[in-house]
Amino acid sequence: MEHLRGKRVLVVGGGASAVQFLGEIRPVTETVWVTRRSPKWVDRFDGEDGYRAVQLVEERVLRGLPPQSVVSVTGLHLRPQERRAAELGAYERLPMFSSIEPKGVRWDDGRFEMVDVILWATGFRPAVRHLAPLRLRSPQGGIELVRTPGSGQTPTAAAVDPRVHLVGYGPSASTIGANRAGRAAARALVTLLREEQDATG
Repeated sequence: MEHLRGKRVLVVGGGASAVQFLGEIRPVTETVWVTRRSPKWVDRFDGEDGYRAVQLVEERVLRGLPPQSVVSVTGLHLRPQERRAAELGAYERLPMFSSIEPKGVRWDDGRFEMVDVILWATGFRPAVRHLAPLRLRSPQGGIELVRTPGSGQTPTAAAVDPRVHLVGYGPSASTIGANRAGRAAARALVTLLREEQDATG
C-alpha cells in the first residue's frame, strides 16, 4: 500500500472487501468511505456464523431464488487487524455521492470531497446472462441448484439440466467456496459420464 501513502483515497462499497481495504490503507493515508446503504455491524463472527450464513445462501439457490451475498446474511465484523483503522475513523461512512469531478466527488446537497484515488470495492454479481438460451432460471428468478450423485453435499448442478454446473454461484461465491464447488462439479460430471458410458456399453 506504499503507493497510496500521502494520497486521499475514496473507498466505495459496503461489503467485507471495502472494510478490509480500509483496514489496510487507513493507517498509511487519508480515506473516505461511501456505501449505498448503512452497514450492518455485528459484534462477533466465528466459523459457526460463517457456516450458518453459507447454509442460508445455499437454501435460496436450492429453492430457485436469486442468490444473495454472504455478507448480506452475516453482517460486517472488524477483525483485529482492522482495529487501528477503526480508531482512525475509517469506518465513518458517507452515503453514495452523485457525481465524480476532476478533483473529487460531489453529493446532491453540494458537499464536495477532494480525493486522489477512487477504489471500487463493490463486490460482484453472478454473470449468467450468457446462459439465457438454456432456460435455466426458475419462476422465482434464480437458477435452482441441486446436489447430484458424486458431488457430495455441495449443490452445483442446474435443476433443469444436471449436465450444467455452476461454480462460484450462490453459496460457492468465494475463493474457498469455488474451490470446493469446482471439485464437487468435477466429481459429479465424472460420475455422469461413467453412467452414460455404462448405459451405452
